Amino acid sequence: MALLFGVLLLLGLCGNIISENTSEALDYELPTSKYETEDTYSPGPISVLFQMVRIFIYIVQPGEFPEDSIRKFIRNKFEVSAVYDEIAHYEIGVILCVILGVLFIILLPVVGCIFAICRCCNKCGGKMHQRPKENAPFQRRCLAISLLVICVLVSIGIIYGFAANHHVRHRIRKSQKLIDSNLKDLRTLVNEAPQQIDYIVDQFNTTKEKAFLDLDNIHSLLGGGILERLKPKVIPVLDEIQVMAKAIKETKVALENMNQNFKSLRDGSQQLSNSLSAVKQNMQNSLQGPECLLPQVSDICKNIESSLSQLEGNPELSKLPSMDTELQNINNVLRNDLDAMVQKGYQSLNDIPKRVQVQTTNIVAEIKKLLNTVGSNVKDATKDIPIQKSLSEFNSHMDEIEKEIKQNLHRAEEVDSYWWLCSLISCFLLLLIVIFFYLGLLCGVYGYDKHATPTTRGFVSNTGGIFLMVGVGFCFLFCWIVMILVVLSFVPGVNMEKLICEPYANGKIFQILDTPYLLNKEWKYYISGMVLKKPDIELTFEQIYSNCKNNRGIYSTLQLENRFNISESLNIHKHTDNINNQLERLDIKLGGIVLLNEEGKNNLKEFSNSGIDNIDYDTLLAQSKTSPGKVNLLSFSYDLDTKADRLPPGQLKQSMKSEAQTIRKIHQDQVLPMEKTQDDVQKNIKILQHTSGGLKEKVTKILQSLDSVQIFITNDISSVIVEETKKFAKKILRYFEHYLEWVELAVTEKMVPCKPVATAMDSAFKVILCGFIVDPLNLFWFGIGKATFLLLPALIIAVKLAKHYRRMESEDVYEDSLQYYF
Repeated sequence: MALLFGVLLLLGLCGNIISENTSEALDYELPTSKYETEDTYSPGPISVLFQMVRIFIYIVQPGEFPEDSIRKFIRNKFEVSAVYDEIAHYEIGVILCVILGVLFIILLPVVGCIFAICRCCNKCGGKMHQRPKENAPFQRRCLAISLLVICVLVSIGIIYGFAANHHVRHRIRKSQKLIDSNLKDLRTLVNEAPQQIDYIVDQFNTTKEKAFLDLDNIHSLLGGGILERLKPKVIPVLDEIQVMAKAIKETKVALENMNQNFKSLRDGSQQLSNSLSAVKQNMQNSLQGPECLLPQVSDICKNIESSLSQLEGNPELSKLPSMDTELQNINNVLRNDLDAMVQKGYQSLNDIPKRVQVQTTNIVAEIKKLLNTVGSNVKDATKDIPIQKSLSEFNSHMDEIEKEIKQNLHRAEEVDSYWWLCSLISCFLLLLIVIFFYLGLLCGVYGYDKHATPTTRGFVSNTGGIFLMVGVGFCFLFCWIVMILVVLSFVPGVNMEKLICEPYANGKIFQILDTPYLLNKEWKYYISGMVLKKPDIELTFEQIYSNCKNNRGIYSTLQLENRFNISESLNIHKHTDNINNQLERLDIKLGGIVLLNEEGKNNLKEFSNSGIDNIDYDTLLAQSKTSPGKVNLLSFSYDLDTKADRLPPGQLKQSMKSEAQTIRKIHQDQVLPMEKTQDDVQKNIKILQHTSGGLKEKVTKILQSLDSVQIFITNDISSVIVEETKKFAKKILRYFEHYLEWVELAVTEKMVPCKPVATAMDSAFKVILCGFIVDPLNLFWFGIGKATFLLLPALIIAVKLAKHYRRMESEDVYEDSLQYYF
């Protein structure tokens, strides 16, 4: 009961332990403690016996829990006379059983005395004389079997008694351990509250630091957000302009290279023509010599002379035009650095985060100051919660309760040892009686000689009969004493099971306690009047037990919002509105962003009008692809060598060989460089073709896109700034909204979960009272009571059976009388 008092005291003191407000912007969990006491209890295999006893109790007392009678009993200040009729009606089964027990206690010693006197007077079977009967063997066997069956049933009852006695042997020690565990859990529960409050306060600092970090990074969060909104519209246009600036430079390089290559080709073509003309003249002079008049040589000379017309340069290469005009136009475009202008556009865009940070420095400092003020308010609010005094008061009561429990447990241990000893003696007395009956049956059955007459029975058989009579004597001596113990344990055991354990298990006891105006005529609900000082609020024992069983927080369990409204104390909107007002003061101006100035636009226009798109690139490409000479000089020289080899040795042959070598040198020194220059010309032409293709349309489109984006930046950037500012403010506010919402949830639902309270109540009622006391008590009287009652028929049967085993002093002798014993 001291433990129960401690639990109720905790409920009362918890009225002062009211949660507070703090918050968290991240996903945090309140630190929870691990409790030692298990919330489930199982007595083990013996629970089957306990359930069997409960069934018997239901048979004895089948009535429903008398809720109305108990309410009436409490309202009449526990006057039994007020509910006497209801009690008698409800306890009719118990009363009948008690009457039977009392009759047993009274009649058994009386009958025993009468029986002893009769036996001493040779009555009631006291005379050692037995008349022979025809059915004597059958009667003996039936009596022996009946006694054996009864003894087995009695033994089972005794085993129940021993089991119950063994179960309670260490219950004080178990109770001590369980009580210590519950008290430790309750202290842990109380000590957990300030730790959780400190944790909640600490999470505000975490949330504040997270907000400070975002405010310090406003350039990347807010400025970066604005920049990211502008990039999809601005960056593609700037990229196109940058590509065009690169194209202008590439065009200049290509024009310069092509102009130089054209000049080189024109000069090379003229030089090639001159060189080939000289070779041609030398060869003609050699072919006019007398050697060509010889019959075998003249044909070769004519053949060589006819091929000399091929030794000429290509006149097309000398017609390649000059690119000076177009090159001059491009140089005029490049007087202004378009690429640098584009970089300024990029820079003006990338400067947005920096400009945002500069413009918001003062506001950010004020917001930080406001957040520090909110943090101070949160800490101050925690100091207003009357928790430390309540905790210290409760801890002092817990020490007193623990001291009282230890004192009472010491006394209870002494009482329990006496009870255990009495129960053990009772079990052993019944066991002794049963042992005498078993010994009597054993000696009687195995020592019985069917050929012996009643006066000539053997020693073993006679001993069996004596054992049976000793057992009968012990029955008369001890059974009524054991029955007194059975009756004394039966009455409280049954009533505690029906009026405490069973209603506690199904919750009906809470319904009694929750009856309006029952425990206090001025309070509608007793627990709300005690805890909240507002008895009209519906706060019941059943609700508290159920919520604590589900490990809900004390705040919601005890409905402490009726004493300290955490929602009003936190006032989320008051704090967030102040922060939001400061964030709305963010006034960011991002004017003066120019992507490309007028000079840059004029450069683009001049480039489109430079004339590179009017050049006939196909004709130039065709001209540049023509061969420098009319014939492949390398092939011509090898052919000339072949023809010279057919000439007879002499000056003509030597001259032709020399000219072939000269032609090869001309090919190596003049034709091959010209071919390489032609390849460069073709590459530059392709570059210019790609650049000039649709040039005016490209420039026009770029300028239109540029104007459109510039108009957007000038006219609509303010709306982008407003939207991103709201998004940034919402992000900062969400930290504290989430934190304050978490605080409210943590305080109302999770802070100081009261499961140890429900566990302590279960330990007090289900485990200690019902599991350690009532169940074993009921099993004891059930087993011992059954064994004691069954000893009545066993007593009668043993008296009758002993007559068949004991040696008689006299017998009736008839002719052929011995046949009756076969």
